[in-house]
Amino acid sequence: MGIKLYKEIELKKPDMVACWPGIGNIGLIAIETLREKVEAEELGEIEPWDFFYPSKVIIRAGVLEDLKFPSSKFYYKKLGNRDLILFIGEEQPNSVGRMYAEGLKAYQLADFVLDVAERFGCRRVYTSGAAIAVTHHMLKPRVWAVTSSEDLVKEIKSRENTILMSEIEGAGGGSITGLNGLLLGLAKKRGFEAICLMGEIPDYLSQAPFPYPRASKSVLEILANLLGIDIDCSVIDRYGTC
Repeated sequence: MGIKLYKEIELKKPDMVACWPGIGNIGLIAIETLREKVEAEELGEIEPWDFFYPSKVIIRAGVLEDLKFPSSKFYYKKLGNRDLILFIGEEQPNSVGRMYAEGLKAYQLADFVLDVAERFGCRRVYTSGAAIAVTHHMLKPRVWAVTSSEDLVKEIKSRENTILMSEIEGAGGGSITGLNGLLLGLAKKRGFEAICLMGEIPDYLSQAPFPYPRASKSVLEILANLLGIDIDCSVIDRYGTC
């Protein structure tokens, strides 16, 4: 069990963006789109054996040929002054009957992701997810943000269409469920700057079994701005308008 890197590379002060599935797959769609648009290359993976059961068993002519597991992959892109590492997990390791990762496996997986961030000298770690809100699907989703330090608050508040989670009426202290939240906390403990960006999804759609790309688009717009990357975010419209 561990991290398998496919190649040895040098990166310039990279930022890391990491995400797993969640409500509406808001963060996952945003980061998958980012990966496609910058044409990021595969860097490595976290081996799945201790985290997941096989998602598929491939049998040919009565012989078991292979086992397929949910992937947990790293990608990279050299961008000039500051490079980029992406981590995309297809699934969160979970207990029976639970949607999100918790316990020892969750901590181990998050630590592996941060081990890679540390190895390549990442300055900052971003995660993303959903913010269940009293809003309407015809309104542009806002992006709620949580940061690891007061120093990052000013940077976040200077972006349009963003609001700190702590400023949302009724959110109180708030919480971020699953690995997208856990990674934020562990990143802070290990000395990384860390930001979580959460796209609003109407509360009446939060239990629906389909993605919510409108919020993914809002997240990607803010994320690209923070990373200093010029991206046509309208490509997300291919997922639909709901």
